[in-house]
Amino acid sequence: MKKLIIFLILFNFTNLYSSDLKFEKIFDDFNKPWSLSFIDKENVIITEKTGRLLTLNLNDRKAHEIKHNLSIISLGQGGLLDVLYEKRQVYISYSENRGNWETSTSVAKGSFNKKNIEFKNIFRAEPPIDSGYHFGSRLVIKENHLFITAGERGQGMIAQDFTKHPGSIIRIKVDGSIPKDNPKFKSKKEWLPEIFQIGVRNPQGMALSPFDNKIYLTNHGAKGGDWFGSANFAENYGWKILGWGGTNYSGTKIGPKWRSGFTKAIKYWVPSIAVSAMTIYKGTTFKEWNGNALIASLKDQSLRKIKFIDNKFLNEEIIFKGNIGRIRDIKIQKETGDLYMLSDNGSLWRMYK
Repeated sequence: MKKLIIFLILFNFTNLYSSDLKFEKIFDDFNKPWSLSFIDKENVIITEKTGRLLTLNLNDRKAHEIKHNLSIISLGQGGLLDVLYEKRQVYISYSENRGNWETSTSVAKGSFNKKNIEFKNIFRAEPPIDSGYHFGSRLVIKENHLFITAGERGQGMIAQDFTKHPGSIIRIKVDGSIPKDNPKFKSKKEWLPEIFQIGVRNPQGMALSPFDNKIYLTNHGAKGGDWFGSANFAENYGWKILGWGGTNYSGTKIGPKWRSGFTKAIKYWVPSIAVSAMTIYKGTTFKEWNGNALIASLKDQSLRKIKFIDNKFLNEEIIFKGNIGRIRDIKIQKETGDLYMLSDNGSLWRMYK
């Protein structure tokens, strides 16, 4: 009986939906794709980490390059990163060349044009740092405000320095101006005015829930300690005071998984699965998943479904694992509810029933 119970628990955790799903490879000739955003039902805009910005028609499957004026260093984890299309405006996060091999997580905005987009910076993470690590870089718009994840660039305790941007969640207006209800103007006078939350390491996933209107994100730990949680006003996730269950790559301890006074994540992974993009599902294709978080991973090559209520973890299921490789981004086609995913191997996939 004991063995049967253990088997049922493991089966529930690793329940694979692959046999009930259909996968279609839409395109397979991208060079290190990083992000996609829907322009309309039939067209998407896609970034390649190496610097190219492209549109792709999902029907004829033809890609076209858009020229741009961004000064990028594609080094390590940096390059041309997240893209967000909204009301004929294109928002881009990228590792900006700041001179002397220093870079920053920067965000630019430009009017959509199929042939050429002239971008203008609306945010730069200060200070610029000579590092190819941990840019974060996801973008989400909520009520005329732009949320940005700024990774800590491998600098550890800089994430606790509220006079510097790296290692924080940024909140600005879509025109680049600073909201007057950010933490600095309410309760954190010492903080930089763009900072919404501190203490993150490398958040490469972020999404707005259409159900509770909250921002959720995923974050890379070190050797262990990946997590999924919410973005919270003037709070602190604790990096590098906290280790979230992980250790340094050398094997040395970092700190406790969680401590009172810090933001507690909804779900932790130890060992790491290398969490990447995420979305809160709303659609008809997989209507039984409505309200659940869908979280992609790189190292684990899996798509996971997290059921949660009011920041409380309920259960986790593996939707599939290894079907398309390392998953870099995931988006929902609103009209159908189908899921579109970018793989590090250069492919765009559609998942449907």
